[in-house]
Amino acid sequence: MPSTKTARLAGRTVSRVGYGAMQLERLDRAQAVALLRRAFDLGVDHVDTAQFYGNGFVNEVIREALRPGDDVVVVSKVGADPDPGAPIPLRLAQRPEQLRASVEDNLRALGLDRIPLVNLRRADRRPGVLAEGDQVVDLDDQLAVMTALRDEGKIGAIGLSSVTLDTLRRALPAGIACVQNAYSLVGRDDEDMVELCVAEDIAWVPFFPLGGAFPGLPKVTDEPAVQAAARDLGRTPAQIGLAWLLHHAPNVHLIPGTASAEHLEANIAAGDLELDAGTLAALDAVPTRSMDASLG
Repeated sequence: MPSTKTARLAGRTVSRVGYGAMQLERLDRAQAVALLRRAFDLGVDHVDTAQFYGNGFVNEVIREALRPGDDVVVVSKVGADPDPGAPIPLRLAQRPEQLRASVEDNLRALGLDRIPLVNLRRADRRPGVLAEGDQVVDLDDQLAVMTALRDEGKIGAIGLSSVTLDTLRRALPAGIACVQNAYSLVGRDDEDMVELCVAEDIAWVPFFPLGGAFPGLPKVTDEPAVQAAARDLGRTPAQIGLAWLLHHAPNVHLIPGTASAEHLEANIAAGDLELDAGTLAALDAVPTRSMDASLG
């Protein structure tokens, strides 16, 4: 059974339960900094962000919250830029020059000389906005600029987000440290990709780890087997769903996001939850639903 405590990410050993910072934009600056400091105090040393989270606000909060000696792996993503005031407050930025500009924007906002890991968020797979027109960009062109940024020392490692198995295979020669895809107990479309990532020593970082992020997507916490395990273990259904991911494969890292200190503490505590063979068998038997079918 894999350790639920630590695993490798972009050359570092970090806690397998990190923090997804997107929801910090729901708080004012002082509250957001305090919540992030609480996460660090609880042992979080992997924070996931993007310049389009709150139009740079979240990156500025991270910059303010970080202190010398924190030794936190800050992970950002490119492929979209802020678009304040739009119904969806981001616009795709897939072209190579846009990827470079996005990295520079992240560096300035975070106050870093080097971002340890940057994920290239592709736009050819749901969920999310799909590329059209000049935003349909060949993977090789994108990897060329990402590799150049790594060679220049502006990023430490390259990750991929929202990709297919074929895209990951094509990208392997560039040296991929991380894959972020939608994945949960109820949405296991990418099981072959998880296995490839284990074989290639690539971190698997699921977003929407509890499902239910869009209308029509099933929620992990609604599953009877999850609710039964929560009752038996005296935990919440969300903790069961997160713990299952940690037990499922040794390369899984979690980045649950919240604006609540209580939920933050509960999410981190999921890393200490041991699931026995009977519980895991019951959870493994939960049917998976195709993401594309669920989104119609």
